[in-house]
Amino acid sequence: MNTTVHPVIAEVTARIEQRSQQTRNLYLARMQQAAVRDNRHNLACGNLAHAVAASPASDKFKIVASKAPNLGIVTAYNDMLSAHQPFETYPALIKQVARSLGATAQVAGGVPAMCDGVTQGQPGMELSLFSRDVIAMAAGIALSHNLFDAAAFLGVCDKIVPGLVIAAATFGYLPCVFLPAGPMVSGISNDQKAKVRQQYAAGQVGRAELLEAEMQSYHNVGTCTFYGTANSNQMLMEFMGLQLPGSSFVNPNTPLREALTVAGTEQVLKLTAEAGQYTPACEVLSAKAFVNGIVGLNATGGSTNLVLHLIAMARAAGLIVCLEDFSDLSAVTPLMARVYPNGSADVNHFHAAGGLQFVIRELLAAGLLHEDVHTVAGFGLHHYTQEAKLNEQGKAIWVEGATASHDTDILRPYTEAFQTSGGLVSLQGNLGEAVIKVSAVKPERRIIEAPAKVFHDQEEVKAAFKAGELTGDFVCVVRFQGPKANGMPELHSLTPVLGVLQDRGQQVALVTDGRMSGASGKVPAAIHLSPEAMDGGAIAKIRDGDLIRLDAEKGELTVLAADFESRPNTTANLAANEAGLGRELFQVFRQAVGPASSGASSLFAAGV
Repeated sequence: MNTTVHPVIAEVTARIEQRSQQTRNLYLARMQQAAVRDNRHNLACGNLAHAVAASPASDKFKIVASKAPNLGIVTAYNDMLSAHQPFETYPALIKQVARSLGATAQVAGGVPAMCDGVTQGQPGMELSLFSRDVIAMAAGIALSHNLFDAAAFLGVCDKIVPGLVIAAATFGYLPCVFLPAGPMVSGISNDQKAKVRQQYAAGQVGRAELLEAEMQSYHNVGTCTFYGTANSNQMLMEFMGLQLPGSSFVNPNTPLREALTVAGTEQVLKLTAEAGQYTPACEVLSAKAFVNGIVGLNATGGSTNLVLHLIAMARAAGLIVCLEDFSDLSAVTPLMARVYPNGSADVNHFHAAGGLQFVIRELLAAGLLHEDVHTVAGFGLHHYTQEAKLNEQGKAIWVEGATASHDTDILRPYTEAFQTSGGLVSLQGNLGEAVIKVSAVKPERRIIEAPAKVFHDQEEVKAAFKAGELTGDFVCVVRFQGPKANGMPELHSLTPVLGVLQDRGQQVALVTDGRMSGASGKVPAAIHLSPEAMDGGAIAKIRDGDLIRLDAEKGELTVLAADFESRPNTTANLAANEAGLGRELFQVFRQAVGPASSGASSLFAAGV
């Protein structure tokens, strides 16, 4: 195995470590103090009595006497969200496994898990990004009972995993493991679904046809099968060593899925101080692990939402990651996978073609990943070149994963990659700083110079489309969609509209201070623009007809108007965003949130 790291990988890692020296040292010192101070030995008798009042008698003595590890389960279960419905049965299984090893386990608490698919294009989407910080806080409350020697996190989807990682970092003196639920089995193809959505946007089919296609696509328990944010999270957890190798894309309610939950429980209990292999989460969540995660994101064409989340997750671990780090790593990371929206395959097909184990093997051989990292599977990322199988006794075992792709239309070796650079590019210019995902954008569409058409929400865009006003080449500017304005909702419903126009032969692009879904693809979109319009950003100066140049090859985003910088900023009446469906409860988040370039979090001071 190649142990020589590519010079750019080494340079970016060193840059993050140098930039973060003060904050990381403070974080690690805090974790060391907590490891000694924060344990149930310090709980009073009344505290302990309350903690075990509902526990079986066999567990009570062990917990009170601290005779064995006690595993805290933090669950994002609900049965409305298909990806999280399988978690209903996990706690009972985890407790059973813990008891078989002489340990105990308790459900420490639950965290909310909202479905972006349900809230897409709805007012509830304005709470979506903020839910990440709420999840982190809720998990913090669960673990604050100070009863636990390790943590098991049950979560999969968009904001849930990032929120849980922030909590894992905050309680980084505890070993932890993430136990996923897996993707639903494949339904109709994502291409078919996208086609029907475009037909509906163009008025060619009705609501009944659209609903039928959607329900044939989202039809069972498990995550959605496209490579959006939820499945990008699962990739990330393996690249960062937080869940077991090969566990991401095993379907729910299968023998192997259950065996992996058993194995994950067994493994995290081995990592406790009591078991002698103490591996706290703070050791796993190193600068090298975050660089590995960013490389994985680029190599697989993952969701742009992870740009925001990785910055926030790193900050929780005392690390300061910037957009330039993503861009520099993308430049040397080959795009090895084509999974919808970057291709026609879904994650089940990707897994069957060799999946994450093949990607990690190839990137390690190329020197594009750090091998010398702590993981829940042991020291060294080489563990993640192994895939999980069932032995004759029904237990999970690990064997060497694929050494060659089983389908080169989906997955290729790094020497024959789909493109030589990854999917993410940082954009700079007189509008500020943005990011664009180019892995699904055809090369001929990565540079556009066209007049602006300015809107203040996605409904205005759709109304203009229906009215036949979106003619010719143009850059669609949708502003006042940042975290301070309205919580930074995903603008995914623009994808079919702009896709229809692009298919008609128009040159179109999107510029916004909002987000796009992890399922967004072929239309060039400069997103997460920072500063946002609500925070004095230059996007508020743009006028209809302004010539805008978006050059994803050079990383440029510029308004070509001589008087642009001297103009006053446009304002907007955002009163309608302040109430309804819980939005009034989140005013404090809109006031406190930092910029997108710092992770759009209300938990950490911007730039610190």
